[in-house]
Amino acid sequence: MKKDKLTNKAMKELVGQITHTYKGDTGINFIDVSNLPAREKILEILDLFTELIFPGYTGRREVTKTNIDFIVGDILCQIYSELCDQTERAYRYACRIKECEDCDCRIKAENVTKHLLGRLPKIREMLKGDVKAAFDGDPAAQSYEEIVISYPCITAIATYRIAHELYLQDVPLIPRIMSECAHSKTGIDIHPGARIGKNFFIDHGTGVVIGETTIIGNNVKIYQGTTLGAMSFPKDERGKIIKGSKRHPTIEDNVTIYAEATILGDVLIGKNAVIGGNVWVKESVPAGVTVITPNAELVYKKNKTTEK
Repeated sequence: MKKDKLTNKAMKELVGQITHTYKGDTGINFIDVSNLPAREKILEILDLFTELIFPGYTGRREVTKTNIDFIVGDILCQIYSELCDQTERAYRYACRIKECEDCDCRIKAENVTKHLLGRLPKIREMLKGDVKAAFDGDPAAQSYEEIVISYPCITAIATYRIAHELYLQDVPLIPRIMSECAHSKTGIDIHPGARIGKNFFIDHGTGVVIGETTIIGNNVKIYQGTTLGAMSFPKDERGKIIKGSKRHPTIEDNVTIYAEATILGDVLIGKNAVIGGNVWVKESVPAGVTVITPNAELVYKKNKTTEK
């Protein structure tokens, strides 16, 4: 069979056809402007944060009592340098979109990075509570070490708690890169804009969705497949979605939400409520109330057997 070769002429024509599709398209092109944050670099920075938050768990460095100060200092310096660079890129992107001329992106990036690093002790305290909540809430858990090293919820929540700090500082792009990285790894989708309290546990985790304007109190436990989503999106006079409005649920303290429950809209789930599995909730639920669906009517049929 004769092999078709890509000749120089054919290559030139193909290049022209592809580059022609770039003209006038600003949606998926990023040409002739400063670079966007590098996704792979953001993921490397997340790995460095993991080493700081859970020292000794990644296996990348042998951590001892005698070298821990050196290791922490080394990682902090690396994060500071690399996150400053990536955050500056994110701000320059935002300036281009907003046609801003007076913004000193480098100073903003340095200030945001210093703020996030200063929040690490608080983030660690929050994550200690999350790990304890997982241990207390899962009878199959044998140790804190098992939870930290293997439970997907800890990866997702730790990433969220870092990304949330950047989201609060209005850093473009990077918080979503971080959260979508955790989403792809764990199957747990937590928007960095959500507000989540202490001692949060997601059991199993796959398929959980927590929307941007969700508010979750303390000591909340949810199971796999739970959706805390929006029921509808308000639109302006041109039919475009109005962004930033409260459109997701508020979950108060000590609530349990079982598997595949769906809670939609700006509704309130009161303290100590229990939301049963596979229910749809579109209205507020009072404190101390259990919501379940009626038992399905089961049909039992005797299996046919084949006599030999």
